[in-house]
Amino acid sequence: MDETSPLRSPLQPPPDTYFSTAAVLPPASAPGFGVRCAAPSPAPTPGSGVRVLGPASSSVAAPAPAPPPSASSVSPPGSPGSVRERQPLLGPRSLNDFPEEPEFAEVMRRAEQAQEMGIHPQRISQGSSGSYFIPDPAGKFIGVFKPKNEEPYGHLNPKWTKWLQKLCCPCCFGRDCLVLNQGYLSEAGASLVDQKLGLNIVPRTKVVYLASETFNYSAIDRVKSRGKKLALEKVPKVGQRFHRIGLPPKVGSFQLFVEGYKDADYWLRRFEAEPLPEKTNRQLQLQFERLVVLDYIIRNTDRGNDNWLIKYDCPMDSGGSKENDWVVVKEPVIKIAAIDNGLAFPLKHPDSWRAYPFYWAWLPQAKIPFSQEIKDLVLPKISDPNFVKDLEEDLYELFKKDPGFDRGQFYKQISVMRGQILNLTQALKDGKSPLLLIHIPPVIVETTRSHHRSNDLYTQSFQSRKPFFTWW
Repeated sequence: MDETSPLRSPLQPPPDTYFSTAAVLPPASAPGFGVRCAAPSPAPTPGSGVRVLGPASSSVAAPAPAPPPSASSVSPPGSPGSVRERQPLLGPRSLNDFPEEPEFAEVMRRAEQAQEMGIHPQRISQGSSGSYFIPDPAGKFIGVFKPKNEEPYGHLNPKWTKWLQKLCCPCCFGRDCLVLNQGYLSEAGASLVDQKLGLNIVPRTKVVYLASETFNYSAIDRVKSRGKKLALEKVPKVGQRFHRIGLPPKVGSFQLFVEGYKDADYWLRRFEAEPLPEKTNRQLQLQFERLVVLDYIIRNTDRGNDNWLIKYDCPMDSGGSKENDWVVVKEPVIKIAAIDNGLAFPLKHPDSWRAYPFYWAWLPQAKIPFSQEIKDLVLPKISDPNFVKDLEEDLYELFKKDPGFDRGQFYKQISVMRGQILNLTQALKDGKSPLLLIHIPPVIVETTRSHHRSNDLYTQSFQSRKPFFTWW
């Protein structure tokens, strides 16, 4: 358990105590070795040196001219070398290091190679925020990047519709139930919940740092970038002293690109006209139930039929002999991909103007009770308090990466998620359908620590206030 976790024992010392104590302790020198330095009173002169003496040496070397400073020597402590800093797409490699997931790390490496070859990201025209397709060296899209400062309410959002809404209708600007400019964390958090529950419907999403000329930067950042590049070309000695050459990397969510999928609205309309076979329709129902579980737990406030995808493969092997005209028909495969999860994990249930309903509740699949398969997959996990605590721990480690992280707001987000898990657990046990699930009164489960008990105390409360438009 992380020492900064919200579930840390109150008797445990603060995490900063150890580091602040360890920082002032001098490192032990090796036996027989010493460091001879100038006296502390006079200021060191330019070009003076420090001689490290071996076991058999006790003399002090005469001051000698220091070698020209390298790019790494002039960088601040902890900063990467200038060669890596000049890379235009990715920031420092250590920021995008994922040793626990080599496949994701390989995708990031290919994205880096593409930018070095001059293959830039492409801005997505749809949506209300700045999002980009990231290509590989072959020009094939391998991911979708959504920068934090280009989100719908970010100050560098390139889409003018949100700016116009903020200017003309400020009373309806934003969603008061959400934490602003945390959409990239919500995207990564939805992938984390999907992975923990084993739903496998959210493309893998991580928080990364990227930079590119096609991203939306302020005029000051672009002028500074051009000035540093010019200084490096004209006066290399001065340019090498810059901490970074090029545009600053942006933090955001990176989601793996999925192929062969189309908007759910397209396939749902087609399935109405051309009904699926019974076995294939059963696959669709099981995938749909996974989407319901995910959206309900994270309380997704933006789930329409245009931001989740369906892939329908009906392969046919026509390689049979022409003499007998036999054709081998393979089983159709249908899958769902839940994308656009940036408006989830609210502070509270919607209670002002809009209700932000789950639009999948109007589909015929929502009237069918939850299957035994989804019960066996999800119910043992969400019924286990230890699993829920581990999930909270992992979300805490993710959300605290944000510079504006507020622990109080995070507690409110987790309280809403606990209430959703509680309702979902009861609905699965009672054999209800997704449609009946969303009609259960919303619950908030808050936790308080007791100094007299080892376990946390949970307080359950119902939300009585309803939004003005219950259908919108």
